[in-house]
Amino acid sequence: MDTLQKQQLAAAGINVDDALARFMNNEMLLERFLKKFLNDTGIHSLEKAIADGDAQAALTASHTLKGMCGNLSMTVLFDLFTKQVTALRDDRFADAAGMMSEILSAYQTVTDAIRGCWG
Repeated sequence: MDTLQKQQLAAAGINVDDALARFMNNEMLLERFLKKFLNDTGIHSLEKAIADGDAQAALTASHTLKGMCGNLSMTVLFDLFTKQVTALRDDRFADAAGMMSEILSAYQTVTDAIRGCWG
């Protein structure tokens, strides 16, 4: 991973140094998991659950995404999913649903950066 790639990922809200530490400084392994993130369907499950008004499915999807983003040091997304999970656990579905625009924007920023690094 070169310096430009690290800068692109950092600008998208990924703490690259923290992620590398979690992956024992194995850049190839981190790259592989970041690419796998692009194929994960959790965000679509979350969107569907929110659209269907299914709070339990939304909680499951958001909690799963929170964990993935935490493991990959996607700090912006992790923070958003943490807030959404809290809202869902506190029976504040409307608040959780209201976060989707910000979540989808941050998600797009992260996925664009990953694609930009490894097309």
